[in-house]
Amino acid sequence: MLCAYKSWLQAGSFSYPPQLELLNQKSNLSITKTKTQIRRKSPDSRFDDVEDYDNDDDDGGGGYGSVKFALPSHVKSITSTSNPFVKHCLKLKNSSSYRHSHASALVVGTTPIREVYWYQESSKEQVVGMDCLLVLDKAEIPEGLDKHSVQVVRVSSMVMRKLSGVQSAESIEAIALMRFPTTFVNLDVDLNNSDCQSWFPSTHRILVLDGIQDPGNLGTLLRSAMAFRWGGVFLLSGCCDPFNEKALRASRGASFQLPIVSGHWYHLQTLKDTLNMKMLAGHPDSDGKSKTVSSLSQDFVQSLGHVPLCLVLGSEGRGLSEKSQQECELVSIPMAGEFESLNVSVAGGIFLYMLQPMSLRTRD
Repeated sequence: MLCAYKSWLQAGSFSYPPQLELLNQKSNLSITKTKTQIRRKSPDSRFDDVEDYDNDDDDGGGGYGSVKFALPSHVKSITSTSNPFVKHCLKLKNSSSYRHSHASALVVGTTPIREVYWYQESSKEQVVGMDCLLVLDKAEIPEGLDKHSVQVVRVSSMVMRKLSGVQSAESIEAIALMRFPTTFVNLDVDLNNSDCQSWFPSTHRILVLDGIQDPGNLGTLLRSAMAFRWGGVFLLSGCCDPFNEKALRASRGASFQLPIVSGHWYHLQTLKDTLNMKMLAGHPDSDGKSKTVSSLSQDFVQSLGHVPLCLVLGSEGRGLSEKSQQECELVSIPMAGEFESLNVSVAGGIFLYMLQPMSLRTRD
């Protein structure tokens, strides 16, 4: 399974979803070619340079290129794992490049689907779209999802097992095919989104992830940031895909609720300079080799109560990148036990709680 962000579409290897030769008489899938993007290798970018490849007339549009793979509205059930739509869903589940070329992801399980829609109902803007809801044949549509006007497709236990990855299909009631939220911004693709003040609705507290490669850790951090009302998450180079299957499971739908921006240090520097943000980074206690490390004490936290800041957390194995160590004030969690460091999602939860917006901490 792809975890780290890589070139989403590489020249010479791009292919459309299954064409007409894969369609059978019972499956009338609609495949529409639209403007897509081919990327050429560049030493300066983890996403590579973008070269437009037009299948239709150039409409001057930006954002994600995609090949529309639509399930006709008259389709009410799918029983075969060989169905082209099932194969399309499997590619969305297993391939980061395929997900991002279609700007869609597969969300497995009733709980994360419900959480996304509860958030959607409370939000003033339409940020999430569901293309269809796959429900196990003869099962009830899960409570809370039965009132939404979305295409419901009944699937066999074989299809449900195939798409969910679990042996007991009965343990998974529903799977949703969802479009990426409008709150997700990839600055390497959305080249016109240069106004950093539009990236996050609130910039008082922004979590920055530096090379977090484990999808479980990334998903847990997204969920914690959501729980403690942080304004959003900025993903630096080397982070895994927030719409990865394991990341979605760990985030419990937070990937579709929390504003997420993917970019580079120069984008982050622009955000910092424009909004005069303080840069902190979680780091083990000083070993004499790095610069001075502050302690996450109550006095330290209180001094930052009204200061807008970015908190940078490094990867599980390598820790903070050299750039993050240079640009940030290093902060450690005081520990009495004989441990060098904590798991990044555990340490992140402590940082996110301690540094959460002052209005939330004063309620305790």
